[in-house]
Amino acid sequence: MGTSTTGSSYAHEAQEEQPPQSPRGDNVTTPWTAFVRIRKQAAALILVCNLASLAGCSESHSGTKPSHPSATSTSRLPATSTDPTEVAKKEAVAAYAAYWGAMERLYADPTDKSAHLDQYAASAALKNAEADAKRAHGGGLIYIGSVALTDQTVGKVDTSGTIPNATVSSCLDISKWLTVDAKTKKPVSLPENRLTKYVILSTLEKYPEGWRVIRDEPQGKPC
Repeated sequence: MGTSTTGSSYAHEAQEEQPPQSPRGDNVTTPWTAFVRIRKQAAALILVCNLASLAGCSESHSGTKPSHPSATSTSRLPATSTDPTEVAKKEAVAAYAAYWGAMERLYADPTDKSAHLDQYAASAALKNAEADAKRAHGGGLIYIGSVALTDQTVGKVDTSGTIPNATVSSCLDISKWLTVDAKTKKPVSLPENRLTKYVILSTLEKYPEGWRVIRDEPQGKPC
């Protein structure tokens, strides 16, 4: 009976798929077993790489971003206080400083036209300052230079009434606020033992137009 060429071909291919048997036992490495081992190792390596790639993708698409300090959060300024008492304190101190700026202009100007002290003072403080400046100007004197306010503290503050008010204690330094002759601008002689730095207690009230100094009372104590 003749041999089929087709059957012989399938048999040959089937034989090539079978690993060759080693006559020396299963533990001997043959080219075939080496090839199988390398193929398994490559498959394992590909699996590990795929898993690592998937982990990287899930991390990048999870929406979780690395935590970095925000420039806005690190440079954010403290919020401005809205507490009525704290606001009143700041406004009263600023108003008192503006009052003394107007006082400097009042005493330096014999015409009494540039100070506009009524924008910063009222009641006794306004009347006393205008009267004193008028006496000085009537005697041919003016005051030049500037005063300094230090060690300021705000005492009683009342913002609940119809007219908010506050008291401010300051150390007033008039050592550089000089009394001079209005014509010659030469300093006049003053008592050597006079206080040039002393505590002054002021009361301010807040009107619709703003804060006004209503009393300004030297305490006769050095500071």
